[in-house]
Amino acid sequence: MKDIAVLVKASLNPEIVRQGSDGRFDIDYTPLKISDIDRNALEEAARLKGLLGGKVYAISVLSWGPVRARDKDVKLAVQEALAKAADEAYLIEEEEILPTDQAIVASAIAALMKSKGLRPAIVLAGEASVDESTSQVPARVAAKLGYSFVGHVNKIIEVKGDKVVVERDVEEYTEILEVPLPLVISVTQSINEPKPPTLIQIRMASKKPLHVLSAKDIGFTSRPARSIEEMKVVTTSRKQLIIEEANVEKAVEKLLELLHKEGVLR
Repeated sequence: MKDIAVLVKASLNPEIVRQGSDGRFDIDYTPLKISDIDRNALEEAARLKGLLGGKVYAISVLSWGPVRARDKDVKLAVQEALAKAADEAYLIEEEEILPTDQAIVASAIAALMKSKGLRPAIVLAGEASVDESTSQVPARVAAKLGYSFVGHVNKIIEVKGDKVVVERDVEEYTEILEVPLPLVISVTQSINEPKPPTLIQIRMASKKPLHVLSAKDIGFTSRPARSIEEMKVVTTSRKQLIIEEANVEKAVEKLLELLHKEGVLR
């Protein structure tokens, strides 16, 4: 039997962006959602649990504050993880580390796992979050824990003894790698097709343990190295120019003239 941990992030929802009158991105009031590729990691955790036995832990760090406004969103993300694959979940909510950066998140996850005695054989994560897409956290967690790491995996072929065989695409070719346990794996969206949890799974999730912890609870004292001064929403507008010309050649000439005037063509 081998335990599995899945890293879950409640990311800023790019589909519901809150914007102020001055065009600024209102971070505090943009809702959070479970990061899309985390669903692929959870799906893979459910599959591996059936093969390996053991427990599945969901681990999450609240990355966007304030805590009072984000508590419901992040817990919904963790509840989805519990419904889909996890037997138990750990959530770090700490105002002092908000907004987090990738180094802080990885350090907090490692501190939590060490303080709670969690030593899963495999840690799964999405290759990137939908809000920042840095692909840093899984590798940083592996470094903090002393685990092996392999990223951008699109297939876990088999687990044999103390090694895992994985497949990943690297530009123009495919790699087949044999990597020793314990291991952190970041997965791509092509690894599987996530299925939504069933009604029974959703009901059962509310009965599973969810541990909400502060930085003090896990002996974590670091502070984020970054501060966000300003974020703006990128907007585009069409010129809506209409070329009224029946002759195709003349219409093309007018189009080229307009493109040249706009600096698109030189």
